[in-house]
This record gives sequence, structure tokens and C-alpha cells, in this order.
Amino acid sequence: MKNSKQVREDVQEYYGKILKTKNDLQTSACCAADAMPAYLRPYLNNIHEEVQSRFYGCASTFPSGLYEKTVVDLGCGSGRDCYLLAQVVGPNGLVIGIDMTDEQLAVARKHISYHTSKFNLKIPNVDFRKGWIEDLATADLEDNSVDVIISNCVVNLSPDKESVFREIFRVLKPGGELYLSDVFTGRRVPDPLKIDPVLLGECLGGALYIEDFRRMLAKVGCYDFRTISKTPITLNNQDIQRKAGMIDFYSMTVRTFKCDFEDICENYGHVAYYQGTIPEFPHGFTLDDHHYFQTEIPAPVCGNTYKMISESRFADHFKVTGDFSTHFGPFDCSVVPVQEGINSNESDACC
Repeated sequence: MKNSKQVREDVQEYYGKILKTKNDLQTSACCAADAMPAYLRPYLNNIHEEVQSRFYGCASTFPSGLYEKTVVDLGCGSGRDCYLLAQVVGPNGLVIGIDMTDEQLAVARKHISYHTSKFNLKIPNVDFRKGWIEDLATADLEDNSVDVIISNCVVNLSPDKESVFREIFRVLKPGGELYLSDVFTGRRVPDPLKIDPVLLGECLGGALYIEDFRRMLAKVGCYDFRTISKTPITLNNQDIQRKAGMIDFYSMTVRTFKCDFEDICENYGHVAYYQGTIPEFPHGFTLDDHHYFQTEIPAPVCGNTYKMISESRFADHFKVTGDFSTHFGPFDCSVVPVQEGINSNESDACC
């Protein structure tokens, strides 16, 4: 079995030397399948073509409510998501991109002046740093210093994922959010496939079994996460299909927050009202794939959901009634409501 240093070197080789553009990929794993929110699509037109050509994300990793926030992109690559979010956070916000691959960082840094001018900023609001996502001190990130951490198809590449999640929750502020898109599986990837250089580089070898992901979060003190989207991945390469075709791979986007959650949804009688005050979403707000809040319509929520919306940056956009003084048993979160803006005919991928 390869050690962590060897795995890192394989990943650096694949993304720094072997892949020249996203067209060199052999599966759909690192090609974003989620439709980008309509309000963000115009921002893509402002991003340099070279930056976009070196983008290898697996989904749309853009939570709302980021104006004037500090956002970190783990595994930023050429900086496409950073430059998109730079237009969202505004001149008083900051987007920090972290990557370990010199070639990718060179592309990102090369176009800082171009984007600063394009966004009509006086000074850059992006900062690209070389570092390891397993040790964010290498990128000078302090405890409780970040509002939101995003990562787009990168954590699967790490040989020490538990350290990644431990570091994420170290640097997030209380109530801060992890918004993660990555490759997950319905079964564990066999050990020999975990070290296959092509499978690893294609984001498959290091894909996380969803239950192991849940267990890792629990080990670092996070007992609840929410699924935003889940899309099957197709294996277009015959050799990869022969090796790994028995595994169900998915591109998934999930979110969680730095809050003191319980390990299941419990009912304390909380009721939430979304006030329609996030500019891009006046009629309703989607928290996850089974929580859509229509503006001003009361919605019963579990204790964990209460914390997600009342202890995070979303607190100003909700009215919530109730407390934790009376417990009514488990909360049934299984009902899936209709969500605003979800159109089965929309298939605009963002890669």
C-alpha cells in the first residue's frame, strides 16, 4: 500500500503534468453535473478562458448569503470557483484558494490582475496560497477564522481525510459552514483501486463510502449533514469500467455547519419562517433536498435544522420560534417539498 506522500505525489503528477485541460478527463466524475444557479451564470463570462479550461470540479459549489464573508476553497486548482465567488463576496469579502499543485496555482495567480480589473475592484479580493488541506496551518489559517469552506471534488484525493475534516472544523467560525461537492460511493472502494494512479486522478480511487463520511464527521464532533444533490457518475473509459464498474459512484453536494448537533433529528417544537431577504431567493430558500422554506410560511423544523438556520449566517433571514425546554421525540424529516427553481428540463452543466 502506498504511503500518504506517494499518493500526494501521484495526485500532483496527474493534475500538474498529465491533465492539461478538462477534456483530458476519462470519466464524468470531475465534470460538474449540477446546473449552476441562474443568478451566477453571468459571472462565468467574466472569468478568463485559461482558468475555466483547467477546472476539474464535480458539481456546483456555491452556497448563498456570501456577501462580505471570508470563504476558503480547498483544492482551488486554477481558481475558477474562487474568481466566481469573488464577484459574490464583494470588495469587502475575501476568497482564499488553497492548493498543493504549483502548476494549478501558477494559472490562478497569473490572472489576478485581469480579474481585479474585470470586477472593477481597487485591490484583489482573492488570495491563492500553497498548502495542504490536511494541515491548514500550512496556508496560515487560524482557529475560528472562516465563515464558509467550499471544496469541489478534492477531498477524495486526500490520503488522510479525517485530518481534512478536523482542520475544517478547527478554522470555521462557530456557525460557519462546510459546503462540499465530491465523489461518494454506496460501498467501500477496494484497497488495490485506492492506489491506482488513473482511478485516483479521476476522483474515483479515493471516493468516500457515504457511511464512512458520516462516521468521520462524527469523530470530529459533527453529527449531522445534509444532502443538496446526488447524481450518478458514468464510467466512459472501458479500462476504468472493467476495474471499478461494480461500484456505484455519485457526485454529491452536501452541507453542514459548526454547531452542537444531536446525532438524529429531534423534535422540540421549533417553527421557522423564511423572510425572503436573500436577494437571489425572494420566494423561498432551499436548505437541502428535503427542506424548502417558502417565504413567510411557517415550517416545523427539528432541533438540528433550527441550529443550522439560527446559529449561522442565515439567522438574519429567518424568524424562529421555540426553544429546547420540551422534547417531543424524534422528528420526521422524510417529506420532500417542491423547490423553487428546480426544472427537470434544465441541464446546463457548469464545466
